[in-house]
Amino acid sequence: MKTLKRSLVAALAGIALAQGIAPAAADNFDSPEILVLGDSQLPFGSGPAFVEFFSDLAASCNATATQALELKKLGESRVAAIGVRSTSLPTWLTRSRKGKSALCDVDPKWNVNAGAFGVINTSENKYVQIGRGEAYQFCEPNQSAFETMFRADYYTPKLTLMTFLGNSTTRWANSVDAAIEDVDRLNAQLPDGMGCIFMTTQPAYKSKIVERRKRAQDHLEFAFEVTGSQCSFVPGATEATIASHQGNASFFRRRANGTVKDPFHPNLKAAMAFFDLERDAICSAVLEQTTRIPAMEEMTAQILP
Repeated sequence: MKTLKRSLVAALAGIALAQGIAPAAADNFDSPEILVLGDSQLPFGSGPAFVEFFSDLAASCNATATQALELKKLGESRVAAIGVRSTSLPTWLTRSRKGKSALCDVDPKWNVNAGAFGVINTSENKYVQIGRGEAYQFCEPNQSAFETMFRADYYTPKLTLMTFLGNSTTRWANSVDAAIEDVDRLNAQLPDGMGCIFMTTQPAYKSKIVERRKRAQDHLEFAFEVTGSQCSFVPGATEATIASHQGNASFFRRRANGTVKDPFHPNLKAAMAFFDLERDAICSAVLEQTTRIPAMEEMTAQILP
C-alpha cells in the first residue's frame, strides 16, 4: 500500500513539475492521511483531543459495518494537528507577506508560534516554529500557505479539518460579504478530491465573547452554503456546547484564587467534553466527506496509464 501511495505521489509530482510548479522541499516527508489545522486553541488545550478522536474514527463514531468500509478510504488514518497562534482562515489563504506574518514570523518572545501533535511531532515538546523543520514549510514567497502545503509531493491528506473562529470574529461578525470572500478563496485553493471539514472553535468563557463569535459563525455558515463549498460545515458554538463551556471555570486556565485568567482557550478537559457533544455532527461530516474521497483503485485509474 505504501509503495503504491508513493508511486501515485511521484506521478502527481511529475505532473506538477511539468506544469512549472516547484515542489516544497520535503524529500523525506510522509503526509498524514488526516490533517487538522487551527489556531491557538489547539496548542493550549484541544490538540491531543483531536488526535485521539480522529486516530480511530470507526470507534469514535461507533461506525456500522458499512460506515467502517467507507472510513477505509482514509487509509492508515494517521493524524497530524497543527495550531498556530493568532491565525485564522485568511492567514492561510493570503499570498502577502504581511498577511502571513502570524504564521511565518518567529515569535519575538517565545521563539515558537505553534503547537504540533500526532505523527508529525514525536518529540516531548509540543511547541514548534513554523518554517523550521520539514513538516512546517508553509511560507514560500508569493504563495499562500495552502498553495504551498497542498502540492503533490508534500501534504496530500485525504481529509483536512480546519478549526478557526476567534481571530476573525470582528471581520466575519461585521460582514457576511467578508465571510463569503474568504470561503470563496478557500474553495479555490483546495485540491479536488480532498475531503474537507470546517468546524468553528469551542465557545469561550464569557457570554459577551460567545455572542459575538456566534454572529461570526452564523455568517460563516451562510458563506459555506451559498458558495457551494466542497467542505462540510460544523458549528462549534451550539446550544449544548455553549451551555457546557460558558461560565464553566473548570474548563479554563485559572489563577491561584480560582478566577479564570484565560477566557479564550478551553483546556483539555473542555475539549474532551466538546468532542462528546459534537460527536454526531463531526462523524456525519466525516462520512459525508468520504463520498468525495476516491478509493485507491480509482486514484490509480485516474493517474496511471
